[in-house]
Amino acid sequence: MSDPYLLAASLLTVGPVSAPPPPPLVPNLFENLSALLASAKAHQSHSVVTQPLISGVEIPSVEFSSSPLRQVREFSSSSASAKTIRNTNLPVSPKPQSPVISPQSGTQLYYQRFAALKAGQTYTRLSADSFHSVWSEAKLTKPTHTQWKQLLAEEAKAMARGQGNNRLSILVGDSLSLWFPTANLPKSQFWLNQGISGENSSQILERLSAFSQTRPDTIYVMAGTNDLRQGVRDRVIVDNTRQIIQRLRQNHPQAQIIVQSILPTRLSAIGSDRIHNLNQQIAAIAQQEGAGYLNLHSLFVDNQGQMQRELTTDGIHLARRGYAVWQDALNYADALILANR
Repeated sequence: MSDPYLLAASLLTVGPVSAPPPPPLVPNLFENLSALLASAKAHQSHSVVTQPLISGVEIPSVEFSSSPLRQVREFSSSSASAKTIRNTNLPVSPKPQSPVISPQSGTQLYYQRFAALKAGQTYTRLSADSFHSVWSEAKLTKPTHTQWKQLLAEEAKAMARGQGNNRLSILVGDSLSLWFPTANLPKSQFWLNQGISGENSSQILERLSAFSQTRPDTIYVMAGTNDLRQGVRDRVIVDNTRQIIQRLRQNHPQAQIIVQSILPTRLSAIGSDRIHNLNQQIAAIAQQEGAGYLNLHSLFVDNQGQMQRELTTDGIHLARRGYAVWQDALNYADALILANR
């Protein structure tokens, strides 16, 4: 297994930015990131993948007003300043965690998030078992793709009204992003999850306007896995990636846009060389378009070019260990971005 703390210098790269630029990252970004990870490794006794792992839907967020789908409470600047960047050193002796009941299907997750929105809250700040009486019912109607898009759009509208002066980061993508366990994401900002299961890069591109009124500092994008499963040509994936960056830059000119690499899989139908070549093209596009590139692929791949077996549940989707690796990489990347603003 690869060690997340021995990241290559190419883990996070940033190209030139176009006007009006977001806050620039320092030129020696690679050295800074490598030093940060090396320092963390020297001061901790457990690898990230051996730490107690978090439920796939336990995540932090903003609280909305008590009225359904109404404006979010404005958070005072003193509240924001009280939130500090999470210590990047992993705990040596973490406290045991009791099992938490959490949604196990997309349908359950949808009804949990819908209930949270109606109650004036955003699900990313709730405990995993919140609104259990709603989503644990035996008979729940599976939401349509349109209903998922509407739900995410309403969450984005509420965040846009209630963000105040607080930092905001957004996850954009498919089911990999949808199930991201954000409970331990950097606490220096709010998080908005805009992932929808099953979507390809064309569908992601089409709904970027749903959160165009938000004011994110950083946007993390991952797209392409479903394209590969659906037989989409590489050129379409590459072109869509470029358009996604351009659209996000147009909608959020002051945001840092970070494109994340396509993860390896364990599916024989998707060649490892194809993913590798696509990631090279995506990295080049990110540089050309003034976006960052986060090379997660190197953290998940084994010696055969496939997803490490213990990091996945079915060859594509991530186990809790896989999310722990991704989560830790985001922690360090965000700390580096924040330190150089």
